[in-house]
Amino acid sequence: MAGLGKALTKALGRDCLAAEAAFGELNLRVPREAVIRVMEALKSAFEFQQLVDLCGVDYPQRAERFDVAYHLLSMTRNQRIRVLVSADETNPVPSITGVFPNADWFEREAFDLYGIGFSGHPDLRRILTDYGFVGHPLRKDFPMTGYVECRWDETQKRVVYEPVKLPQEFRNFDFLSPWEGAEYARGSGVLPGDEKAQGVK
Repeated sequence: MAGLGKALTKALGRDCLAAEAAFGELNLRVPREAVIRVMEALKSAFEFQQLVDLCGVDYPQRAERFDVAYHLLSMTRNQRIRVLVSADETNPVPSITGVFPNADWFEREAFDLYGIGFSGHPDLRRILTDYGFVGHPLRKDFPMTGYVECRWDETQKRVVYEPVKLPQEFRNFDFLSPWEGAEYARGSGVLPGDEKAQGVK
């Protein structure tokens, strides 16, 4: 792995920002504008024939908040490599569908769930969320409840979308088991919950 890292660093030159081993795989960080050149070199010169996965990672505190992680497999070398590219919300990452055609689905998924753009993609549109979905659900600042909820409306005989409503107010729970409650009541004569109403500590 160390030998492969040195060979890649030498072959890629300025297109390789960093090469380090982590979790039994080589991580290669490359600039966004060089991703197609790097993928072509990895496929032809270094025999990484297969793109196994492409996914996004969100770091909201960074200026370029996203990492695009490409996972490649060399079946002849029996090695894996992870290529990392930094991205933000406005500048798209060049699409690698010309090098690895199966990146088509993966790039659409990253666009849908994170909002990462890919320039040169043949059909960049949402793939997993519903029509008219607002936001990108795998971003860390996306609310847990979402922005809209859907339900079947019996009067309109169709599915309707409405803003999320949380009708139940926040409540505090004691999480006291019945056995602990029985012991507590036996010792003080006050049932669990009554002490709040009576001001007993």
